[in-house]
Amino acid sequence: MKSIVTRVSGSNSTEIVVLPPAGTTVPGVFRNVISNSAAYRSVLSQVQRFRGRIYLEDGAIMAGELTPDGRHMLPVDYQSWHVIAVEKTGEISGCLRFLEESTATRFEDLFLRGAAIAHCPALGPTVRRAVEDEMERARREDVRFGEVGGWAISENRRSGWEALRIVLSTYGLLQLLGGCIGLATATVRHGSARILRKIGLAALSSGDAALAPYYEPRFGCLMEMLRFDSRRANERFTEWIEELTSYLPTASVIASAPSSRALRGWSEAPAESGWAMANIAVA
Repeated sequence: MKSIVTRVSGSNSTEIVVLPPAGTTVPGVFRNVISNSAAYRSVLSQVQRFRGRIYLEDGAIMAGELTPDGRHMLPVDYQSWHVIAVEKTGEISGCLRFLEESTATRFEDLFLRGAAIAHCPALGPTVRRAVEDEMERARREDVRFGEVGGWAISENRRSGWEALRIVLSTYGLLQLLGGCIGLATATVRHGSARILRKIGLAALSSGDAALAPYYEPRFGCLMEMLRFDSRRANERFTEWIEELTSYLPTASVIASAPSSRALRGWSEAPAESGWAMANIAVA
């Protein structure tokens, strides 16, 4: 199988940049950490502005849901890991968010609790039980639990390997963090849910019954609630995920504050490549 890095390498490729949750201690596996709070805020603002523009153009949100400077801001952004695709010009062309919720004990503790289907009189109780079953499985198997969301891809990147790489890179990130069982809500629009299914996500199910797509008034479209296990992707993509898992430790990680690192697996030698501070337009 041809390397996914090779597939997207060259003058038209993007760089993968990672933002950890604000104030978190960055795991020692990452060797190219930039600890700069102003840079972190600037890059996160660029992600929010990019996401706001894409969602507004797609009709998923209204202009009134954006800040005056065009950002789609969510409180969970600061609590999440962000995997970002950056063009050589410094512009963002893709992003995806992982919110860890391993300490949550019930459905009402999750960001997902706002989904319309969870408040449906007929299906709501089934959805809640199914989600809590996934939470329990994560605890039983001693892996992280969380939600993936905030997926946005620029129009000119949607049909190429770059769109796929950002999702597979997120799988790689979750593997570096020790594995994760989690959930994602994906739109049927633009085939987002279909792409995620191909990678290995599956419809959330209760017993043998899979949940059907549902209408989400907030976004004005059909959505699917999907579950995933980062350790068990579609075999077709396993090799690429392993490759990206090996690549990510050298990716630029922009942290919001000075970070301590475990000595094991950490080298003080500078990384061979990474997103230079010169590429960050600090607001």
